[in-house]
Amino acid sequence: MVVVDANVIAALVLEQDHSDEARRVWERDPDWCAPALWASELRSIVDKCVRAGLLPKSRAVATMTLTRRVLLPDRTFESDDEEVLALASKSGCSTYDCEYVAVARRLNVSLLTLDKQVLKAFPDVALLPLDYLRS
Repeated sequence: MVVVDANVIAALVLEQDHSDEARRVWERDPDWCAPALWASELRSIVDKCVRAGLLPKSRAVATMTLTRRVLLPDRTFESDDEEVLALASKSGCSTYDCEYVAVARRLNVSLLTLDKQVLKAFPDVALLPLDYLRS
């Protein structure tokens, strides 16, 4: 099991720079989980792709539906407010990013992210997908 942030999820379900890595992680460990926030963040990424002409509008809802059903069915977790705010205060990372960190720490698993600030602030739990594949 691994916690994945919305950018890693997007790399798997949309064709992006890190899509090959995301697919390899999925093949190695398809037990992905995330805080409930992932859906809002992925929805935003999908919308940006539609606006940029990278994803047909007709596929936007299907992408979200497929992701909910296949990737993260019943694998979303609520975050603890006190913990998230403390992590954000200490690290300078957004509370959104700290939700992923909090869930990974609670489950005692790695957080796969492409976010450089999160990787630097939380080296105990945060890994690039490529580093996870090498471990």
